[in-house]
Amino acid sequence: MKLLRRAQPRPEVDPGEVALNARNVQFDWTDTPLHWMSAEPIASHLINALNLLLPEGERMFCAAYSEALPYVKDEKLREAMLGFIGQESMHAETHDKVLHEVLAVHGIDPEPYVRQAEYLFRKTLGPKGVEDATQRQEMVERLTFIACLEHFFAYLGDWVLNADLEKFGADPRVADLFRWHGAEEVEHRHVAHDVAVYFGAGYVRRAAVMTLVFPIFITLVLRGTKFMVHQDPSLPDLGYPRLIKRVFGSMWRGALPGVPSLLWSALTTFKPGYNPESVGSTAQAVAYLAQSPAARAVAS
Repeated sequence: MKLLRRAQPRPEVDPGEVALNARNVQFDWTDTPLHWMSAEPIASHLINALNLLLPEGERMFCAAYSEALPYVKDEKLREAMLGFIGQESMHAETHDKVLHEVLAVHGIDPEPYVRQAEYLFRKTLGPKGVEDATQRQEMVERLTFIACLEHFFAYLGDWVLNADLEKFGADPRVADLFRWHGAEEVEHRHVAHDVAVYFGAGYVRRAAVMTLVFPIFITLVLRGTKFMVHQDPSLPDLGYPRLIKRVFGSMWRGALPGVPSLLWSALTTFKPGYNPESVGSTAQAVAYLAQSPAARAVAS
């Protein structure tokens, strides 16, 4: 079944855990098309919807980890958290530029959706300023929420590293943006899980939060896609039933990851002894990061 099929083999030699460092990247967004996969405008909008959602989400990740760091006595974990913060901060900054240098240039006003993302991640999921014991429990809930989201981001990173987007006419700069980001998600996929476990998020708590996170994540991305399509004058303003039908068509053709495989990936986190290292390949991620055009542009 195409919605469950993997595209390409991974490298066989895995280097194991690597030191995490933020990589400077440089993108030139001049003349970047809005439909960056020319044969798949709906898939283009769905993946572009992540540009609306990710900056605020990743800023929340960084804030939560900065709040948690003083309580961490394990130096190895502290080092991994600092590397994670550096990478997520760079992701937020880079995707934020796409909002202004690509979407706004094509007449898409991102602000209404971004304001809602700000409310979600700063108010609903932000610190509440309560007393110490309750504050710590709320922090652990945020860390668990991050661990669940990071599982999906590692899955999506693995998917985009293996997807043949070029057959849909993918703009190489946008493809590199998501592959660079996805490779770093695979590279640091263990950190959020390790942090949540360190702070006492047990199996039941992680399973309960994942049960909430999966439908919320799907809903937010689909809502972002609807928001993008609504503002695109070259497309009909599709209602959700027709939009979902078009999205599933893109999934079937391989331009998007399939919901069945995403759901299956989520269910793997319910296995006792789940380990995020089972998602993706560090070797493949590091190999891509070594030859990413955006990363090489800064190094040269």
